[in-house]
Amino acid sequence: MSDISEVRDERRKDATPSQPSAVTSDTTLRRLGDALRGLRYGSVVAIVQDGVVVQIERTEKTRFGR
Repeated sequence: MSDISEVRDERRKDATPSQPSAVTSDTTLRRLGDALRGLRYGSVVAIVQDGVVVQIERTEKTRFGR
């Protein structure tokens, strides 16, 4: 195993997800709900770093009839 791989493995072992506060969790859930609301076709992606949602992406598709 290379030195870089060993460092990465050590970081994974030492990494502990931070515990978000209840307010942050409520806000995050509300924002995820807002992103899902009214979405007929598309996706919602939550980007997580260290156990915390840091970004929400919403992609909406528009379907046209034939």
